[in-house]
Amino acid sequence: MTIVCDTSPLCYLILIDEVEVLPQLFGRIIIPNAVCTELLAEGSYIQVQKLIAQPPSWLEIHSNTPLLPNLSSKLGIGEQEAISLAVQLDASLIILDDMDARQAAIAYGLNVTGLLGVLYRAGTQDVINFPNAISRLQLTTFRASSALIQSFLDRYYQERS
Repeated sequence: MTIVCDTSPLCYLILIDEVEVLPQLFGRIIIPNAVCTELLAEGSYIQVQKLIAQPPSWLEIHSNTPLLPNLSSKLGIGEQEAISLAVQLDASLIILDDMDARQAAIAYGLNVTGLLGVLYRAGTQDVINFPNAISRLQLTTFRASSALIQSFLDRYYQERS
């Protein structure tokens, strides 16, 4: 299974100390060089910079990703490279949070999930405590509507009952 990840989901998984869900759920994760650069950028969180500076064995950084034509200029370079790489590798899944990036990925026929989807999957597979991970996520700068977060929690509790 080939999984490509964008900057935001990886960053927040590191911040809430749940980054290990990625190899537990998917094995290897691939990021393009632009995502690596964004995660290492000045102003990025120290714990994020540390992990990316010495990437774990399950994280592969792809150094050269030709961009797809016709990707919206509204997308950041990390998103553009992640989508381009996922198409190039015929990825099983791409992990993206930005709505414009998600729509672009879907337009290219990619299967998309976001950070909440990854955490939900990990919770339903008993890899993490999902409600606890959501609580920690809400203490960060992660942005999602309270209705969206509540819908994931409701679905999780419904599945558990």
